[in-house]
Amino acid sequence: MLVGMDDPRWLSSQEQRAWRAHLTVHRLLSHQLDRELHEAGLSLNDYEILVNLSESPRHRMRMSDLADATVQSRSRLSHQISRMEAAGLVTREHCEDDRRGMFAVLTGLGWETIQRVAWDHVASVRHHFIDRLTADQVTALETIYAPIVDHLQRVRAGKAS
Repeated sequence: MLVGMDDPRWLSSQEQRAWRAHLTVHRLLSHQLDRELHEAGLSLNDYEILVNLSESPRHRMRMSDLADATVQSRSRLSHQISRMEAAGLVTREHCEDDRRGMFAVLTGLGWETIQRVAWDHVASVRHHFIDRLTADQVTALETIYAPIVDHLQRVRAGKAS
């Protein structure tokens, strides 16, 4: 709850419709993408972790950085990585300069999996989302979301209210 918000400004009808449309799109799109990835043996969360690792130097990230990148708690990520380790997609390595630190590392199987699945996933994102919009709408959407993402990242880091 926001401090100092004694009298909330209720959403107008248009704002309420926009907010609910956003929530509905997010839920439906996430569900669809997750369902399609499930056919490949992955969850949307697995895929996001594999993408982050595949784009990182040496295909590895500190667990704390990976948790931040995927907007997960440290404990939730740890459980997720345990499941992915059991599937052979990632391993954990100790951080040499920090005894408490751990790295998540993409395995050969993890790399093969992301390469195999990425094409279909991108095609699905395009089919269910990008291709439903004009180029101007994609630009507008990026412009609309940028300040919200920036604000929420600062709030998450404890640097804004």
